[in-house]
Amino acid sequence: MCLCISRVDCGMLNRIDHRNIGSKNILTGLALAAFMFLALGTIAALWKNPFFVRMTPAGDWEIGLLAVLSMLSGLYIVVRRPFCTNKTLGAGAVLGFLGVACPVCNKILVIIFGGELLLAYYEPVRIHLALIGILVTLWAIQYEWRKSKEAMANTYQVS
Repeated sequence: MCLCISRVDCGMLNRIDHRNIGSKNILTGLALAAFMFLALGTIAALWKNPFFVRMTPAGDWEIGLLAVLSMLSGLYIVVRRPFCTNKTLGAGAVLGFLGVACPVCNKILVIIFGGELLLAYYEPVRIHLALIGILVTLWAIQYEWRKSKEAMANTYQVS
């Protein structure tokens, strides 16, 4: 789904040459990936920090999954179409974060479900939720890549 700023076709607005992706996009993607990894890792207390304390131990999977999710989000920034938006990346990031975060540290989940329910049912499937978030993010990247290639093909046909 493409939500554009104006009524003009997204294909005409997004002239992305996949052979010549700008260094600005690459630097922005790298900066986002680094920021996302550090910010979400600190909030999820995947490492010791003075701001947050994790109530269940973090394993190596959580750090690895957050690293993959952060890199994929940075890659999305590199390939995205500038005037169109795809909300799938946000859904993948939220699912990924819920998958790596401490289940009983999330006050909203504790209020809704209770700590015992979270530890009994949510904790065992939490890593799978992070994997689903990564798959959704991969789909968003593939979708944006395909749509921008189609936009380029339409641009070359019109010219």
